[in-house]
Amino acid sequence: MATEAKSGGYLACRLSPGEREALAGRLFPHSEVTPAGYEAIYPPRALPPGAMVTRLGPSPTGFVHLGNLYGALADERLAHQSGGVFILRVEDTDEKREVPGAVELLIDALAYFGLRFDEGETAQGDKGDYGPYRQRRRAAIYQAIAKYLVERGRAYPCFCTEAELAALRERQAAAGENPGYYGSWAAHRDLPLTEINERLERGEPFVIRLRSLGEPDRAFTLSDGIRGRLTMPENRQDFVLLKADGIPTYHFAHVVDDHFMRVTHILRGEEWLATLPYHWELFQALDWRPPVFCHTAVLMKMEDGVKRKLSKRKDPELGLDYYRQLGYHPAAARAYLLTVLNSHYEEWRLANPLAPLEDFPFTTAKMGSSGALFDLDKLRNVSKDTFAAMTAGEAADFLLAWAGQWEPGTGAVLAAERAYLEAVLNIGRGGDNPRKDLIYGRQILDFISFFFDPWFGAGGDWLAALPERLPPGETAAVLLEEYAAGWDFAEDRQVWFGKVRELGERWGFAARPKDYQKNPTQYKGHVGDVSGLLRAALTGRRDSPDLWEIQRVMGEKRCRSRLAAAAARLRQGPEQA
Repeated sequence: MATEAKSGGYLACRLSPGEREALAGRLFPHSEVTPAGYEAIYPPRALPPGAMVTRLGPSPTGFVHLGNLYGALADERLAHQSGGVFILRVEDTDEKREVPGAVELLIDALAYFGLRFDEGETAQGDKGDYGPYRQRRRAAIYQAIAKYLVERGRAYPCFCTEAELAALRERQAAAGENPGYYGSWAAHRDLPLTEINERLERGEPFVIRLRSLGEPDRAFTLSDGIRGRLTMPENRQDFVLLKADGIPTYHFAHVVDDHFMRVTHILRGEEWLATLPYHWELFQALDWRPPVFCHTAVLMKMEDGVKRKLSKRKDPELGLDYYRQLGYHPAAARAYLLTVLNSHYEEWRLANPLAPLEDFPFTTAKMGSSGALFDLDKLRNVSKDTFAAMTAGEAADFLLAWAGQWEPGTGAVLAAERAYLEAVLNIGRGGDNPRKDLIYGRQILDFISFFFDPWFGAGGDWLAALPERLPPGETAAVLLEEYAAGWDFAEDRQVWFGKVRELGERWGFAARPKDYQKNPTQYKGHVGDVSGLLRAALTGRRDSPDLWEIQRVMGEKRCRSRLAAAAARLRQGPEQA
């Protein structure tokens, strides 16, 4: 055996080049393509200068969460605004956690929010020249690179059992040493070739570990795309590259995939900072140029004045289906997440109110490095602005598409009255102060339901909507009947309201609320009570958009029918109304 020069305080390898080559051939007898061969299969991409290649690499666990969308939006913006490529890669090396249909669920969820991948896994299979895009289908590539590392003396087989590793951790704890498989604690890093061959002959299971060259007192420096200059201790762990079944660990697979897919920027959560030394050493060991690492802040929420991480167990809003089932518009979700991702988005939006979101100059330099606060109230406000900026037709298109999936019965009713739906959604739209009371699908359906006869009713809501000074009874009934008798559907807003005021005055209601407030004993109420009675009769609600405009949209026939029915119910008294 030949002894190579020291590197990092530990002998790099005690096997000669010939022994390493023989060992690599025995460990990977079917691996014929060399790293150089894969470099030719996956050549550098022909992209414009500065173009970024990003990837989303979710695990197919069946739970598609806000963090997926949060990271994917940043990936997508960096790639597409630079003329680059956005990839969907399924990281399915942990077969035990995979849920059937999870990949399709993921693709569907992200498509709902408008995420467009240029290549990668699709419901129809791979799209692109740098696949396969599922890691379990890339086993031959990982084995070829592992073989190369064994040949270079940078990887070796380890036959330690779980019991032996557990005993190792106990000895380290007793000695006050850091846990792990490294240095003198790495029992199999320098096995002679004869012993390795004997163990292989006996069929002992093994993993392939990296032979780390890190030293405890040495550090490396890199520039994080979000956090700037980072100095971190070198990796000392001989971590696992290939598991006993030949499937790679995440640490190994993502380095190999990012290189051969020619990824330029990796956006991932700050929880991966602890293992960044692993990945950095692998890139160095393979003489590959590392991509730009960008470690994003963890999504947090405020609870009782304290920030905490969003939790799958505690917070339903962590799952993307929460927003799909409620019917948040994808544009609202993207716009809100940009306010979380980039500190200057809101300033840009104020200066560019009509510009498409794609014009926003997204940059990692404006991404925060501390906990990113997710605020549902702010999302709702952004959603209100999103719907306010749409045309009524666009809002109707979205509502019909959403209801068709999540509320098909309701969607069928709305679709049958498409023109009416659009007119309803057009109330208060446009102008300098457009209405901002539409938030998400389910809320909108509830908000506009009174316009549609199948969902309009009196019942308890009817009683609750009546003004206190006009309870069920003869007075309220006659007021409605006199209003209907004198109402001209063609009259303009000013004439209409003048008639409502005159009607109220005839029945002892003040023409202006302030008159009633000054002399409450002289009046039964004020004109607001009369219009409130009309609103309750026509909508079944105490609050609604502009009543004159509501009548214009509902049409004369529907309005007269509701007024007559309401008068009849009111005359029956509170018990029967």
